[in-house]
Amino acid sequence: MSKHLLTGNLLTLDRGNSALKADVWKDDTIVETVVMPPACIRRQLKALTNRHELVGAMYCSVTDNGDYVREILDEADVPLHILTHETPVPLEIEYGSKGTLGVDRIAGCLGAISLFPNRELLVVDLGTAITYDRVTASGRFLGGNIAPGVSLRLKALNAFTARLPKVELDGDVPEWGYDTPTALRAGAIKGIVGEVSYYRSLLPRGAKVVLTGGSAPRIAPHLKFSYVMEPHLVTIGLKTCLDSIVENLTTVIVQ
Repeated sequence: MSKHLLTGNLLTLDRGNSALKADVWKDDTIVETVVMPPACIRRQLKALTNRHELVGAMYCSVTDNGDYVREILDEADVPLHILTHETPVPLEIEYGSKGTLGVDRIAGCLGAISLFPNRELLVVDLGTAITYDRVTASGRFLGGNIAPGVSLRLKALNAFTARLPKVELDGDVPEWGYDTPTALRAGAIKGIVGEVSYYRSLLPRGAKVVLTGGSAPRIAPHLKFSYVMEPHLVTIGLKTCLDSIVENLTTVIVQ
């Protein structure tokens, strides 16, 4: 490993509710992204390690402790680091129960800080669940809120009512629904737009709204204010953590 620290690639792994997202980094550029459904993770992750010379990996998950990932990477001789609540990060977390704060939320905030240092931030991750997180210009995590994602809203309306149908995400999203499917779809999507707009209104002038997550492309076009959409936000945060670890190892080797 020591011979290749300066030339090898880095791997960031973000395990969400629906899939594992893997990004391979060469310096500061992502050279490959693979989204792995749960049933395919072992096979696809092994194939990924065969395609790239990897010198380190950083993992975060909302579902598990990463044992199976460590097993696969150990076979490939790739050191794995797991983001936990004990990992030193440049973020002052003001959360009453730090141990329950999702590590993906920590990574997303770190990604936003690395892109927009010294800025007031609203970090919005539009996934299966939506998280709204507030970070100050001085790097303090003030807290955040969690809400159902757009798919969950539509599924819940179908599951817990007598006659509302299952509605596909794709389709017209009018200001006012003209039939039941458009009323449901617009209600879910425009409701989230209203939430994002409300939380933005709580931030000071000049704050940056940073969007990520699989539903961000569906929500963003309906917003009436400026924002940045970064699909790799969580893995950018993981890469920031991994860079500092590799830098320390490289310094030791060079000395």
